[in-house]
Amino acid sequence: MGQTSSTRSQSPAVSTHHRPITLTSDIINLSNSPITTTNTCYIDYTSDIPDDCLALIFQSLSSGDRKRCSLVSRRWLLVEGQSRHRLALNAQSELLLVIQAIFSRFDSVTKLSLRCDRRSVSINDNGLCLISLRCVNLTRLKLRGCREITEIGMASLGQNCAKLKKFSCGSCMFGAKGMNAFLDNCFSLEELSVKRLRGISDGGSPEPIGPGAAGKSLKVIYLKELYNGQSFAPLLAGSKKLKTLRLLRCLGDWDTLLETIAVSDNCLTEVHLERLQASDVGLSALSNCLNLEILHIVKIPDCSNISVVSIAERCKYLRKLHIDGWKTNMIGNEALFAIAKYSSNLQELVLIGVNPSTMSLEAIALNCLKLERLALCGSDTIADSEISCIASKCVALKKLCIKGCPVSDEGIEAFAWGCPNLIKIKVKKCRNVTREVGDWLRARRGSLVVNLDVCAVEVENVDASASDSGAADDVVEFPPIVSHVADAQPEPLATSSSGRGSIFKTRFGLFGGRGFVTNTFRRWSIGNNSSNGRS
Repeated sequence: MGQTSSTRSQSPAVSTHHRPITLTSDIINLSNSPITTTNTCYIDYTSDIPDDCLALIFQSLSSGDRKRCSLVSRRWLLVEGQSRHRLALNAQSELLLVIQAIFSRFDSVTKLSLRCDRRSVSINDNGLCLISLRCVNLTRLKLRGCREITEIGMASLGQNCAKLKKFSCGSCMFGAKGMNAFLDNCFSLEELSVKRLRGISDGGSPEPIGPGAAGKSLKVIYLKELYNGQSFAPLLAGSKKLKTLRLLRCLGDWDTLLETIAVSDNCLTEVHLERLQASDVGLSALSNCLNLEILHIVKIPDCSNISVVSIAERCKYLRKLHIDGWKTNMIGNEALFAIAKYSSNLQELVLIGVNPSTMSLEAIALNCLKLERLALCGSDTIADSEISCIASKCVALKKLCIKGCPVSDEGIEAFAWGCPNLIKIKVKKCRNVTREVGDWLRARRGSLVVNLDVCAVEVENVDASASDSGAADDVVEFPPIVSHVADAQPEPLATSSSGRGSIFKTRFGLFGGRGFVTNTFRRWSIGNNSSNGRS
């Protein structure tokens, strides 16, 4: 008390209505043993703030600031650890030594990312089992490059993490046995994402992957860059609550599988197909998905007007349609007229590598009265007259994207009077559009956001594939064990140096840049997620 009084007398400017307390600035290492201790007597102005409020303050800070705050005091260290729900760890084999210490401090983690570099040895089954025992409240887990994990570790994960709802894996080696061992024990799993799963036999008939216990709860399945994706057929057919299916860049013939899962009693509302070996036979089967609302057909070389017309005729609730025709000229006006005739609920339309006529665009504008978002890219027939038609006919249009089309200033000027609800127009790589028309259009319509890229006119591939991005994780770093990893949908990982990976990359061009249209509409659609109901 004497020391406290002395401190007060030397600092008269400090308010005395706050109670003085003594805090220790102990810094705790991963083994929970103090390495320095300095006793400092001062007034803690945060002592009256409840732990819950302090936790909310920490959650508004960046990851680096949170880590610095955890060094202020023992209380802040405790509150910061208990309020951190997301964690990303470098899953090297050395992680096994500090798992207990890490999850003693971060005992409220619900979202966990484990990633190992391909040049390092990852954690094994023992590490994954220990993590699953310490993180019983885990709801989301991502494994990247954890090549030492087998079916033993996957079985323990399914058994111990009963609350797990989302699971994502990429470049792992546990194969069909590990996937089956995991799915057999997951009663709450709702979302499954599998990318480059190794360990599935390339020769002969691969082991089938069944729905297991997860078949009763799965709603989203995302398969990407698989060599034997057809082994997931029993899982896809047995997931009766499946609403979203994404098949991207998977080898093999998919017609039979699409016919198997696309039945009238399914719950599918969203389907993404990209660079698959599928014909009109398999794609037309999607017309049996009567509840379909979102459809992406991206670079399917054997897709033609036949399947698009069939889908448009029967899928009355279609709200979002993305077609990348890859300039094969197999999807054209016939399909567009069918879309105009039957898709009255259409709100978003993306056409890439498709050459529509003025008449087909006018039919869409006159009949799709709810169309709010339109993207036209890489088309040789969309010029000023077609753009003027859109400006005069698309009354409900709010956002327009034009890329790589023979449009000039004259066509863009039509939006000074047309599309009364337009709030944003984006024009890129249209050689005949100048910067002056953008300034003129802004002057005419002050509230309209005009984004013109008139400098970059080089030829660029337009890709409407679903890219793998997402919000950043709230992560913690303990070099060299813990690293900063983004909390996202499955991101591109380094390719395998094996010949098999090289062949896959050569055949499909897996690692091109993210699509301009995809990223644009993802940003534009953030505010429209609430409109998922039928309209």
